[in-house]
Amino acid sequence: MTRSVDSGVIFFARLALAALFLWGGVMKLLGYSDFIGYLHGLNVPYPQVTGPVVVTIEALGGLLLIVGYKVKPLALLMAFYTVATAMVGHNFWDATDAAVQHDMVIHFWKNIAIAGGFLLLFVTGAGGASIDALRRPSSSYGALR
Repeated sequence: MTRSVDSGVIFFARLALAALFLWGGVMKLLGYSDFIGYLHGLNVPYPQVTGPVVVTIEALGGLLLIVGYKVKPLALLMAFYTVATAMVGHNFWDATDAAVQHDMVIHFWKNIAIAGGFLLLFVTGAGGASIDALRRPSSSYGALR
């Protein structure tokens, strides 16, 4: 990425993805006992361990996306996490009610699309408006790449 417009678009993409996960992590934390009950209902193993991991991934991941720190490895982690949550939380293949199944299909593919956005961030990196760019050694391409 060598143009400042590229960095601006990447920054917007990071903010859009971060908003979703930061909000989700904070809401799970604020309604923590309900969230743990939800995990129990999904038959997630060890919800007392899984719960804090999920909240941390979402809240901390959202914050790190905003500031643009370690975006490439973070994006890969978030892509895998988002696909995993699609498989566990939006398993439309098990739904028996047509309306519920339709809703789950939409959310499943939404998660897959979000994972695709994270994979693009994995390829592009954080862009110029990021801590990653500030930590990168200077090059002949300039700071905004």
